[in-house]
Amino acid sequence: MDDQRQDRRWLETAVAEARRGLAEGGLPIGAALYGADGTLLGQGRNRRVQDGDPSTHAETAAFRAAGRRRSYRGTTMVTTLSPCWYCSGLVRQFEISRVVIGEAETFHGGHDWLAEHGVEVVLLDDPECVAMMRDFTAEHPALWNEDIGDE
Repeated sequence: MDDQRQDRRWLETAVAEARRGLAEGGLPIGAALYGADGTLLGQGRNRRVQDGDPSTHAETAAFRAAGRRRSYRGTTMVTTLSPCWYCSGLVRQFEISRVVIGEAETFHGGHDWLAEHGVEVVLLDDPECVAMMRDFTAEHPALWNEDIGDE
């Protein structure tokens, strides 16, 4: 299977998590962490609203679900939205090798910085991810601004 087809298939896991988050009254952002061999290691969604925990971003939830590992080199973080600085820091700190992003139109996070520091970044410009975030930010601007730290 070619990389783009695989990346899009992996994105489906993150999109399903984003839908779950939206259905729970939270933000529609999902993520999944895959091993170098293609094994799903962990998946999660932004649960800041549901848990009242500002640190539970989709990427951190997927990372936590993957559990403790000796190394995260060779893994791929798949996320529906460009990772914020907090989640970009997680990718760098633990040397996650690749980041596959559903969209960066709604929010242009730290993915340029990641690429500058050797992380392979794949931006898919997925129409469903764009529409989901565009609808959410239009309907819940205060909650969105809280999530991205914008007053």
